[in-house]
Amino acid sequence: MTEEAVDPDAQSETGDEETDEEEPDWQMAPNSEAEFSGDEERVRVLREIAEDVYGDSSESRQLSAILYRVSDLYDDAGDTSPEEIYLNVRHIMNIKEQGGLRR
Repeated sequence: MTEEAVDPDAQSETGDEETDEEEPDWQMAPNSEAEFSGDEERVRVLREIAEDVYGDSSESRQLSAILYRVSDLYDDAGDTSPEEIYLNVRHIMNIKEQGGLRR
């Protein structure tokens, strides 16, 4: 069974644009049941990259936060899942698209 790429601008079979209300898109997180064993080297590298990309722009800070959250998947002390990361990133992007928290 192959996985197809999901196009966020895709239209449903009826031709209507899909909306958030139609079905939960957490299902888009691939391998959501996957186990992530601890890997301190991977955690260190991801967090170094997160620190490196952190900058003055909101985009660089968002990317840094995403990388840090992904590193938590491989941290034995971390408590996150691919679904949580995906939903968090989607929430951040929705806020960004709406012009921020303080419109």
